[in-house]
Amino acid sequence: MSVHKDLGEATEQLQKSLDKIGAWAQKWKIKMNASKSTYVIFTTRRVTNTYVTIDNEIIPTADEAKYLGMHLDKKLTWKAHLTAKRKQIDLKLRKLYWLLGYKSPLSLHNKLLLYKTAIIPIWTYGIQLWGCAKKSNIDIIQRSHNKALRTITAAPWFVSNATLHNDLRIGYVNDYVKQYANSHCKRLQQHTNRLTTNLLNTEIPRRLKRNKPQDLVQDN
Repeated sequence: MSVHKDLGEATEQLQKSLDKIGAWAQKWKIKMNASKSTYVIFTTRRVTNTYVTIDNEIIPTADEAKYLGMHLDKKLTWKAHLTAKRKQIDLKLRKLYWLLGYKSPLSLHNKLLLYKTAIIPIWTYGIQLWGCAKKSNIDIIQRSHNKALRTITAAPWFVSNATLHNDLRIGYVNDYVKQYANSHCKRLQQHTNRLTTNLLNTEIPRRLKRNKPQDLVQDN
Protein backbone atom coordinates (compact mmCIF):
# COMPACT_ATOMS: atom_id res chain seq x y z
CA MET A 1 0.00 0.00 0.00
CA SER A 2 1.30 3.43 -0.99
CA VAL A 3 -0.33 6.74 0.01
CA HIS A 4 0.31 10.11 -1.66
CA LYS A 5 -1.72 13.06 -3.00
CA ASP A 6 0.04 12.67 -6.34
CA LEU A 7 -0.76 9.44 -8.21
CA GLY A 8 2.64 9.36 -9.90
CA GLU A 9 4.47 9.54 -6.57
CA ALA A 10 2.24 6.89 -5.01
CA THR A 11 2.81 4.58 -7.99
CA GLU A 12 6.57 5.09 -7.89
CA GLN A 13 6.74 4.32 -4.16
CA LEU A 14 4.64 1.20 -4.65
CA GLN A 15 6.79 0.01 -7.53
CA LYS A 16 9.96 0.38 -5.42
CA SER A 17 8.42 -1.80 -2.72
CA LEU A 18 7.31 -4.38 -5.28
CA ASP A 19 10.84 -4.47 -6.73
CA LYS A 20 12.20 -5.26 -3.26
CA ILE A 21 9.62 -8.01 -2.79
CA GLY A 22 10.50 -9.40 -6.22
CA ALA A 23 14.22 -9.41 -5.41
CA TRP A 24 13.56 -11.18 -2.09
CA ALA A 25 11.41 -13.78 -3.87
CA GLN A 26 14.11 -14.45 -6.46
CA LYS A 27 16.73 -14.84 -3.74
CA TRP A 28 14.67 -17.51 -2.01
CA LYS A 29 13.54 -19.05 -5.32
CA ILE A 30 9.86 -18.19 -4.81
CA LYS A 31 7.76 -17.73 -7.94
CA MET A 32 5.45 -14.72 -7.77
CA ASN A 33 2.15 -14.90 -9.67
CA ALA A 34 1.10 -11.39 -10.68
CA SER A 35 -2.24 -12.61 -12.04
CA LYS A 36 -3.35 -13.54 -8.51
CA SER A 37 -2.79 -9.99 -7.29
CA THR A 38 -4.90 -6.87 -7.86
CA TYR A 39 -3.89 -3.25 -8.31
CA VAL A 40 -6.51 -0.73 -7.19
CA ILE A 41 -6.24 3.07 -7.18
CA PHE A 42 -8.28 4.35 -4.23
CA THR A 43 -9.37 7.90 -4.98
CA THR A 44 -12.45 10.07 -5.52
CA ARG A 45 -10.73 11.95 -8.34
CA ARG A 46 -10.68 11.14 -12.00
CA VAL A 47 -7.24 9.79 -12.76
CA THR A 48 -5.47 8.13 -15.66
CA ASN A 49 -4.85 4.49 -14.86
CA THR A 50 -1.25 3.52 -14.23
CA TYR A 51 0.24 0.10 -13.74
CA VAL A 52 2.81 -1.65 -11.57
CA THR A 53 4.77 -4.85 -12.11
CA ILE A 54 6.28 -7.64 -10.10
CA ASP A 55 8.93 -9.87 -11.64
CA ASN A 56 8.36 -7.88 -14.85
CA GLU A 57 4.72 -8.98 -14.97
CA ILE A 58 1.97 -6.37 -14.95
CA ILE A 59 -0.40 -6.72 -11.99
CA PRO A 60 -4.04 -6.67 -13.22
CA THR A 61 -5.90 -3.41 -12.51
CA ALA A 62 -9.40 -3.54 -11.01
CA ASP A 63 -12.02 -1.23 -9.51
CA GLU A 64 -12.27 -3.30 -6.33
CA ALA A 65 -10.43 -5.95 -4.36
CA LYS A 66 -11.35 -8.43 -1.65
CA TYR A 67 -9.19 -8.29 1.47
CA LEU A 68 -9.87 -10.25 4.67
CA GLY A 69 -13.49 -10.75 3.67
CA MET A 70 -14.06 -7.05 2.89
CA HIS A 71 -14.82 -5.88 -0.66
CA LEU A 72 -12.94 -2.59 -1.12
CA ASP A 73 -14.10 -0.48 -4.07
CA LYS A 74 -11.92 2.31 -5.44
CA LYS A 75 -14.03 5.09 -3.85
CA LEU A 76 -14.59 3.20 -0.58
CA THR A 77 -18.37 3.60 -0.82
CA TRP A 78 -18.84 -0.01 0.43
CA LYS A 79 -21.55 -0.59 -2.19
CA ALA A 80 -19.68 -3.56 -3.68
CA HIS A 81 -19.21 -5.09 -0.24
CA LEU A 82 -22.85 -4.67 0.79
CA THR A 83 -24.10 -6.02 -2.54
CA ALA A 84 -21.93 -9.11 -2.07
CA LYS A 85 -23.22 -9.54 1.48
CA ARG A 86 -26.81 -9.27 0.28
CA LYS A 87 -26.17 -12.17 -2.13
CA GLN A 88 -24.70 -14.20 0.72
CA ILE A 89 -27.74 -13.48 2.90
CA ASP A 90 -30.18 -14.46 0.13
CA LEU A 91 -28.28 -17.69 -0.50
CA LYS A 92 -28.25 -18.56 3.20
CA LEU A 93 -31.96 -17.80 3.53
CA ARG A 94 -32.75 -20.16 0.66
CA LYS A 95 -30.71 -22.93 2.24
CA LEU A 96 -32.44 -22.46 5.60
CA TYR A 97 -35.93 -21.86 4.22
CA TRP A 98 -37.04 -25.33 5.29
CA LEU A 99 -36.36 -24.21 8.87
CA LEU A 100 -37.27 -20.52 8.63
CA GLY A 101 -40.21 -20.68 6.20
CA TYR A 102 -43.89 -20.56 7.15
CA LYS A 103 -44.21 -24.36 6.82
CA SER A 104 -41.42 -25.00 9.30
CA PRO A 105 -42.50 -26.69 12.57
CA LEU A 106 -40.01 -24.56 14.51
CA SER A 107 -41.41 -22.04 16.96
CA LEU A 108 -41.03 -18.33 16.25
CA HIS A 109 -38.54 -18.08 19.11
CA ASN A 110 -36.30 -20.77 17.60
CA LYS A 111 -36.58 -19.30 14.10
CA LEU A 112 -35.47 -15.94 15.39
CA LEU A 113 -32.63 -17.55 17.34
CA LEU A 114 -31.47 -19.37 14.20
CA TYR A 115 -31.57 -16.13 12.22
CA LYS A 116 -29.52 -14.32 14.84
CA THR A 117 -26.86 -17.03 14.99
CA ALA A 118 -26.63 -18.07 11.33
CA ILE A 119 -27.45 -15.02 9.21
CA ILE A 120 -26.91 -11.80 11.17
CA PRO A 121 -23.15 -12.55 11.61
CA ILE A 122 -22.86 -12.58 7.81
CA TRP A 123 -23.71 -8.90 7.44
CA THR A 124 -22.37 -7.61 10.77
CA TYR A 125 -18.84 -8.70 9.82
CA GLY A 126 -16.80 -5.52 9.39
CA ILE A 127 -19.77 -3.36 10.31
CA GLN A 128 -17.45 -0.98 12.21
CA LEU A 129 -16.10 -0.01 8.77
CA TRP A 130 -18.98 -0.28 6.32
CA GLY A 131 -21.39 1.20 8.86
CA CYS A 132 -20.07 4.59 7.71
CA ALA A 133 -21.56 4.08 4.24
CA LYS A 134 -24.34 6.37 3.07
CA LYS A 135 -27.95 5.47 3.80
CA SER A 136 -28.77 4.21 0.30
CA ASN A 137 -25.99 1.61 0.56
CA ILE A 138 -26.90 0.54 4.10
CA ASP A 139 -30.47 0.10 2.86
CA ILE A 140 -29.18 -2.78 0.72
CA ILE A 141 -28.74 -4.79 3.92
CA GLN A 142 -31.85 -3.36 5.57
CA ARG A 143 -34.04 -4.68 2.74
CA SER A 144 -32.60 -8.18 3.19
CA HIS A 145 -33.11 -7.84 6.95
CA ASN A 146 -36.78 -6.91 6.40
CA LYS A 147 -37.25 -9.79 3.97
CA ALA A 148 -35.82 -12.28 6.48
CA LEU A 149 -38.14 -11.09 9.25
CA ARG A 150 -41.13 -11.45 6.95
CA THR A 151 -40.05 -14.96 6.02
CA ILE A 152 -39.67 -15.95 9.67
CA THR A 153 -43.07 -14.57 10.72
CA ALA A 154 -44.95 -15.23 7.46
CA ALA A 155 -46.26 -11.68 7.84
CA PRO A 156 -48.77 -10.45 5.20
CA TRP A 157 -48.00 -7.41 3.05
CA PHE A 158 -50.01 -4.97 5.16
CA VAL A 159 -47.87 -5.53 8.27
CA SER A 160 -45.28 -2.74 8.38
CA ASN A 161 -41.56 -3.28 8.85
CA ALA A 162 -41.72 -1.14 11.99
CA THR A 163 -44.30 -3.51 13.48
CA LEU A 164 -42.11 -6.52 12.72
CA HIS A 165 -39.07 -4.94 14.38
CA ASN A 166 -41.04 -3.83 17.43
CA ASP A 167 -42.92 -7.10 17.95
CA LEU A 168 -39.80 -9.23 17.47
CA ARG A 169 -37.71 -6.81 19.57
CA ILE A 170 -34.99 -6.77 16.98
CA GLY A 171 -33.12 -3.67 15.86
CA TYR A 172 -32.72 -2.04 12.48
CA VAL A 173 -29.37 -2.24 10.70
CA ASN A 174 -28.47 1.25 11.95
CA ASP A 175 -29.05 0.06 15.52
CA TYR A 176 -26.49 -2.69 14.98
CA VAL A 177 -24.09 -0.17 13.43
CA LYS A 178 -24.20 2.06 16.50
CA GLN A 179 -23.97 -0.89 18.91
CA TYR A 180 -20.88 -2.34 17.23
CA ALA A 181 -19.30 1.10 16.76
CA ASN A 182 -19.75 1.90 20.45
CA SER A 183 -18.20 -1.42 21.45
CA HIS A 184 -15.33 -0.84 19.01
CA CYS A 185 -14.60 2.61 20.47
CA LYS A 186 -14.51 1.23 24.01
CA ARG A 187 -12.06 -1.50 23.01
CA LEU A 188 -9.78 1.05 21.36
CA GLN A 189 -9.84 3.28 24.46
CA GLN A 190 -8.95 0.37 26.74
CA HIS A 191 -6.39 -1.26 24.44
CA THR A 192 -2.87 -1.72 25.80
CA ASN A 193 -1.34 -0.49 22.54
CA ARG A 194 -1.33 3.32 22.78
CA LEU A 195 -1.22 3.66 18.98
CA THR A 196 -4.85 2.56 18.78
CA THR A 197 -5.93 5.84 20.36
CA ASN A 198 -4.88 7.58 17.11
CA LEU A 199 -7.85 5.91 15.46
CA LEU A 200 -10.11 8.00 17.68
CA ASN A 201 -8.37 11.29 16.92
CA THR A 202 -11.04 13.70 15.62
CA GLU A 203 -8.52 16.46 14.78
CA ILE A 204 -7.04 14.62 11.79
CA PRO A 205 -8.48 16.04 8.52
CA ARG A 206 -10.80 13.51 6.89
CA ARG A 207 -11.94 13.13 3.31
CA LEU A 208 -15.42 11.88 4.23
CA LYS A 209 -17.91 13.45 6.62
CA ARG A 210 -18.42 10.13 8.42
CA ASN A 211 -15.57 7.69 8.42
CA LYS A 212 -14.85 6.96 12.07
CA PRO A 213 -16.75 4.78 14.57
CA GLN A 214 -17.28 7.65 17.02
CA ASP A 215 -19.22 9.55 14.34
CA LEU A 216 -21.70 6.70 14.17
CA VAL A 217 -22.16 6.58 17.95
CA GLN A 218 -22.84 10.31 18.11
CA ASP A 219 -25.15 10.32 15.09
CA ASN A 220 -28.78 10.14 16.26
